[in-house]
Amino acid sequence: MHHLVLLCVFLSSVVYGNGGITSSFIRSEWPAVDIPLDHHVFKVPKGYNAPQQVRITQGDYDGKAVIISWVTPDEPGSSKVLYGTVQGKYDFVVQGTYSNYTFYKYKSGYTHHCLVSGLKYDTKYYYKIESGESSREFWFVTPPGLHPDAAYKFGIIGDLGQTFNSLSTLEHYMQSGAQAVLFLGDLSYADRYQYNNVGVRWDSWGRFVEPSTAYQPWLWSAGNHEIDYMPYMGEVSPFKNFLQRYTTPYLASKSSSPLWYAIRRASAHIIVLSSYSPFVKYTPQWEWLHEEFKRVDREKTPWLIVLMHVPIYNSNEAHFKEGESMRAAFEEWFVEHKVDIIFAGHVHAYERSYRISNVRYNVSSGDRYPVPDKSAPVYITVGDGGNQEGLAGRFTEPQPDYSAFREASYGHSTLDIKNRTHAIYHWNRNDDGKKVATDEFVLHNQYWGKNIRRRKLKKHYIKSVVGDWIAR
Repeated sequence: MHHLVLLCVFLSSVVYGNGGITSSFIRSEWPAVDIPLDHHVFKVPKGYNAPQQVRITQGDYDGKAVIISWVTPDEPGSSKVLYGTVQGKYDFVVQGTYSNYTFYKYKSGYTHHCLVSGLKYDTKYYYKIESGESSREFWFVTPPGLHPDAAYKFGIIGDLGQTFNSLSTLEHYMQSGAQAVLFLGDLSYADRYQYNNVGVRWDSWGRFVEPSTAYQPWLWSAGNHEIDYMPYMGEVSPFKNFLQRYTTPYLASKSSSPLWYAIRRASAHIIVLSSYSPFVKYTPQWEWLHEEFKRVDREKTPWLIVLMHVPIYNSNEAHFKEGESMRAAFEEWFVEHKVDIIFAGHVHAYERSYRISNVRYNVSSGDRYPVPDKSAPVYITVGDGGNQEGLAGRFTEPQPDYSAFREASYGHSTLDIKNRTHAIYHWNRNDDGKKVATDEFVLHNQYWGKNIRRRKLKKHYIKSVVGDWIAR
């Protein structure tokens, strides 16, 4: 009985509360400057033209494929990936493609992309990348098959950069036990540099994150620091560096752009939006999202998650109201389709909302302020990865009623899906070398948790999830 009461308290805190919390915690942090290029975290692999910046992402709609990407710095080398289910024994070979590009006078290495498809669910695969006499070996684990009760743990990181604070976040994330990263945009912050150093810092970031990206999929979304619009250098093609280096399975979800797409993984349907691409009515992104919501099957993948860079609800003075245009375009759909949770970055702090919406206001009439709405998502800003711009420490006062918790500290989040009805969410502050869970709650699924036909089923899952959570 005590466990059920405790669960109810957590669930009610997600829906709405009497007042939010603004944390007064002040952490001692490393200076917000990039790590020097001669630091070991940027070390170039041994061997001539050895593959580097290795990363994987999901390669299809349903999680039975990966795209393996890497860079060879001196010459193209091979675009083949050898793989198999036994370490050192590679029964399969697949051929990829490569390309290179220039940015100002910087000439990139050769970026390879290789689609490995037809994989078995819930299986560990070993893979090898060769370039002449140099080779490197890694592994990854495929997700469980699509099922409403498939358990899966996602990490959430945004605005990472390549400072010592970024390194703290990355190292703590890698101890979390999460199986894939939902990345919320703003990768390298290379646009803080000029001329050839822009490309150099894209390269260093690829090596910086490789200890994680080579072993588990990072699902990419693009932020403002990926735009790289630099007319003083003659570079005016938005997202040029990002699109040349990072790929997404956009075609699998019938998208026309790598910047917005969707995947299904375990029990989750994940939609990635682009805050810096046109999204008003009749644009390609708007039309695509309208159709993608029709493809969502909550009987099979009950957890509906949306990623974007610019937060729709944000009570920090930094980037205040920048998400209003996307809110006006899409919030009604988020409520109509009962999205469970929306993650955003951009603001270099952490904030979580209650379930609220502002869909009743139509400019000329209706409620002008967000109100409690049980059909609305929880909005969470995780833009605190550690980049060189530092923390956004100035929140608006008083704290808005819709804001449940906010704090300006570096960290990352995890969403640990237990089954079709409940997931456990944590925001972990990187406090003086320790992974500290600062904000945590049990998230109640919007579809299965409220379906009257499944009340008996729900009771069994509540006991299971709460028992597991209490035992941590």
